Amino acid sequence: MSDGLKQAQEKMRAAGVADEAITVFSHYYGELESGATGMIPEDSIDPVAEPTLIADVEIGEEEQRAAFARTAIIKLNGGLGTSMGMDKAKSLLPVRDGQSFLDLIVTQVRAAREQWGVDLPLLFMNSFRTSEDTLAALSGYDGLEVGGLGLEFVQNQEPKLRADDLAPVEWPADPTLEWCPPGHGDLYTALAASGVLERLLAAGYRYASVSNSDNLGAAPNPKIAAWFAASGAPYAAELCRRTPADVKGGHLAIRKSDGRLILRETAQTPKEDMHYFTDESRHPYFHTNNLWFDLEVLDATLKERHAVLGLPLIKNEKTVDPADSSSPAVIQLESAMGAAVEVFEGATCLGVGRERFLPVKTTNDLLLLRSDVYEVGGDGRLTRVADPAPLIDLDPSFYKTIGKFEQRFPAGAPSLKRAKSLTVRGDWTFERGVVVEGAGELPDQGSPEVVATGALISG
Repeated sequence: MSDGLKQAQEKMRAAGVADEAITVFSHYYGELESGATGMIPEDSIDPVAEPTLIADVEIGEEEQRAAFARTAIIKLNGGLGTSMGMDKAKSLLPVRDGQSFLDLIVTQVRAAREQWGVDLPLLFMNSFRTSEDTLAALSGYDGLEVGGLGLEFVQNQEPKLRADDLAPVEWPADPTLEWCPPGHGDLYTALAASGVLERLLAAGYRYASVSNSDNLGAAPNPKIAAWFAASGAPYAAELCRRTPADVKGGHLAIRKSDGRLILRETAQTPKEDMHYFTDESRHPYFHTNNLWFDLEVLDATLKERHAVLGLPLIKNEKTVDPADSSSPAVIQLESAMGAAVEVFEGATCLGVGRERFLPVKTTNDLLLLRSDVYEVGGDGRLTRVADPAPLIDLDPSFYKTIGKFEQRFPAGAPSLKRAKSLTVRGDWTFERGVVVEGAGELPDQGSPEVVATGALISG
């Protein structure tokens, strides 16, 4: 065993990290030492065939209710929204009418419980950075927890490794920056190590529906639950048809060597193959990160493999302080939860409508969600009333962070439902009642400018 791995293991044990997580980390450390990069060249895969479309599936209400009654909803909630300048759980960000992602998720789950007469447990996979804030926000909701299952389990943490010698990095200026989450592939390890997987099975739950907390399109869906139960598959991924706006999203493919479905992310694509990765005609469907899996099969597989599913390594190269490019270079050992598609024999995929994929990764996405392009129902679901949704491109120099963004939209989003696009260059502050039609564009004037109350931006 190398000194770096031994030091990392000791550091994890001292911090109280679960044995299962240390075992998985050690597996990936060995992969890193052996030179694994996780890269998936284009010549090693074939595109997936046309998937079954949920729109073409017909399933009765009783079958839907029966499957829904055995389903748990899990939301990935470990992100801080650091790319948008946040330092708290991203899901606490107000989306519509003062309601946060968390508020709308709770509304969606409660509405589904009432409509279908099922318990539908709601669980958040938090990180050590988001747990406290999230539980505080959820404490105002009575009766949200189901059957003593709790409302969260916490993602594991692992040491960042120095890029030069693979030893755990030390950063006395802020010791919390010495740690990182192992990517959302840790979902399966954290479910088991926390005891939540065992409790779900003991309570009679068979299926899990998993999605990101910043994707409000992934509302509880009894039809998909019934389709998944009827399929007998151990695992399924929801796919959406690609558009020119989806060039960065990962996609499923078929590995030529064994015919298995696999997930390929941007970080796993060689630079010389990126033109294939972004080609919407070659890979016409992207991976939404909305997943379904059989809890019994997961439990058996984890036990059989001694907690190591063996998901492909993602080698994430960063600096120990993400805000300081001069701080020491580090490597974070990560994996993607969607990569589990290659682990389970008989795993499959399902084509869903775009309404199932409404992520907020940038302030461009947030402006669209806050605008009149979407309406929010009493069940917390967002319905798009403009087709297609306009493309938003805000100048990152003035709109990238939440603080700067909010300053420039003090009266809320402009009307965008008749817009094809909105491109903003330079520093513009929007007053109340602004309307955008067609291809709206504001050029950089070299100084701060104001879009006056009731103005029309058209192109």
